[in-house]
Amino acid sequence: MLRIEGLGHQYGHRHGRGADRTAGAHTADGGTEALRGIELTVPDGQLLTIVGPSGCGKSTLLRCVAGLVRPTSGRITLDGAPVDGVPDRLGIVFQDYGRSLFPWLSVRDNVALPLRRHGLGRAARHAAAARMLEQVGLAGTARRHPWQLSGGMQQRVALARALVARPSLLLMDEPFGALDAQTREELEDLLLRLHRAEGMTVLLVTHDIDESVYVGDRVVVLAPGPGRIRADLPVGLPAERDQIATRGLPEFTGLRSAVGRAVRGGD
Repeated sequence: MLRIEGLGHQYGHRHGRGADRTAGAHTADGGTEALRGIELTVPDGQLLTIVGPSGCGKSTLLRCVAGLVRPTSGRITLDGAPVDGVPDRLGIVFQDYGRSLFPWLSVRDNVALPLRRHGLGRAARHAAAARMLEQVGLAGTARRHPWQLSGGMQQRVALARALVARPSLLLMDEPFGALDAQTREELEDLLLRLHRAEGMTVLLVTHDIDESVYVGDRVVVLAPGPGRIRADLPVGLPAERDQIATRGLPEFTGLRSAVGRAVRGGD
């Protein structure tokens, strides 16, 4: 279980590193308050989507959960242990998939890379990578290089790499935002299949309200200036989802409207 209690973060001379990363609220010491008072409990196996306007601290929240940014207040625990560094069994997928893959490594070696820290031999790493590539629909691409693949295929490689070590927690920061609509829908469905098969906990940041409802078990909406929770909505749609049938349900339309109102700051 992931627990976030009273989480706050400020970028600036006193607490942060480098330039401000979010619109946030300016503080008396010249910093920028990105998050304030975030309280979340995420049960094991839940797919939580996080939406909100630009600058509301969505990516900062993920970085704090990943142990990449130390919050200035509050605490985060994963399975009862405080997150004070990058947790074990963590997977991360970024929007900028092209820059996150190593162009000089083959697709297979990119996927197998996280397994080195687990002490697996070369043959075992390659076998695990091959199985994961087959799961994401990329069987036969193992010896190619990322630059030889389309954007959607590169993002599948990034997803395979994040999942190859069987993480218990997967963090995704706008993973499909740079893709065309058809590829995006294909990868949304792939994520749902893998989530059901692996049973992992997922936190997915997105700007797309429809996507947040379609893939999520629960949608959290952050308000800007500084980021704080404006709405926390259970989705309650059937587990088996279809791009046309699910989006045509009255329940989907109602949830999409509720999330949209929350993002805009309405009632």
